[in-house]
Amino acid sequence: MNKNFAGLIIGAMVLGIAIGLGLNYTQDAALIKQWADIFGLLPKVFIMLIKMIIAPLVLFTLIAGIGHMEDAAEVGRVGIKALAWFIAASVISLTLGMVIVDWLKPGVGMNLQLAAGEVAKVPSTDGFTFEKFIEHVIPTSIIKAMAENEILQIVIFAVFVGTAIAALDNKSPKIMELAEEAASIMLKVTEIVMKFAPFAIFGSLAKVVAMQGPDILKRYAIFMGEFYGALVLLWGILLFAGFVFLGREMVGKLIKVITEPLLLAFSTASSEAAYPKLLAGLPTIGVSRKITSFVLPLGYSFNLDGSMMYCTFATLFIAQAHGVEFSMAQKIMMLFLLLITSKGIAGVPRASLVVIMATLAYFGLPTEWIIVVLGVDQLLDMGRSATNVVGNSVAAAVIAKFEGQLEEQPIKNT
Repeated sequence: MNKNFAGLIIGAMVLGIAIGLGLNYTQDAALIKQWADIFGLLPKVFIMLIKMIIAPLVLFTLIAGIGHMEDAAEVGRVGIKALAWFIAASVISLTLGMVIVDWLKPGVGMNLQLAAGEVAKVPSTDGFTFEKFIEHVIPTSIIKAMAENEILQIVIFAVFVGTAIAALDNKSPKIMELAEEAASIMLKVTEIVMKFAPFAIFGSLAKVVAMQGPDILKRYAIFMGEFYGALVLLWGILLFAGFVFLGREMVGKLIKVITEPLLLAFSTASSEAAYPKLLAGLPTIGVSRKITSFVLPLGYSFNLDGSMMYCTFATLFIAQAHGVEFSMAQKIMMLFLLLITSKGIAGVPRASLVVIMATLAYFGLPTEWIIVVLGVDQLLDMGRSATNVVGNSVAAAVIAKFEGQLEEQPIKNT
């Protein structure tokens, strides 16, 4: 994201808050409702556009991703170690976000259902028997799954297609080329849709602040503060893991070399923006280029620790804000779902919003509830993007150590 777009986001946030406060201070219920409905159209349109692109985006990006993973799979031992590390990191990130938001409860007391005049909703438990879960996961028709935006079913179908392509002798280059081209097109469509984000953010904040008043700003401040606190804790866990496997000296070198990429990811709210500098920087502290060039791309598909923590944190915050309680069984199911579905759209701009909406829909909750976090998502995206950089850097260095490819004589920059 360029600086101009970031400025538009900030401007939209400030303007939305200002207009929302102005309306709220009028204390004219009819006027507030009239304008809140108008402002609410902007995030509603944005959500509809996201829904429009979800199915083809997940399908083609995942098929293309599995196709690229085929070469990595030939590495065998390194691939298994990397994936095991990524899965462990994903489970820790998802669980930590869930535990902290459950403990601090930043959304409790917002009572947004009452403000919207909605009937109280309860997360659906219809699909929580093993039999019904299997029936729900396996698509009977990919066309139906795409029409209904059943993300998990689309992921399962894409995995089968990717596996079948890998099993063919010629690897079906034309289909892979089609998938890659379609993925590129959908990523460009996503980029176009995201240009509407400032309008959606403006409308979302203006509506919520107008209806809830200045107290909602305090809630948002608490939510953001607690999320960044959770990120700091996750950083500590990741760096401690690095300390255990790499030693203090190596972790110190790692922190030094990732500082610039980390700041770049934070300022642009894009972990991908830091990728070139990480690719060039890690070999200078002894991580072999072979490991770096393999683990980093893999990590950007399977190891977005900050984004995954946000998925559980934000989903439960949204539920708390609307007075919805999840059972422990549902929370465990949520962890499993997010572990799988978050892999389908890695590298997609604002992918967390798509994953959260899919999670809400799976539990029978309105996807429109995403507007609760839409207004501050950009500020949170900065922190989770930086966290993704930390997680992938530690992973690359640790895998290099496992493989005996953490060189004593690092490569010098020239």
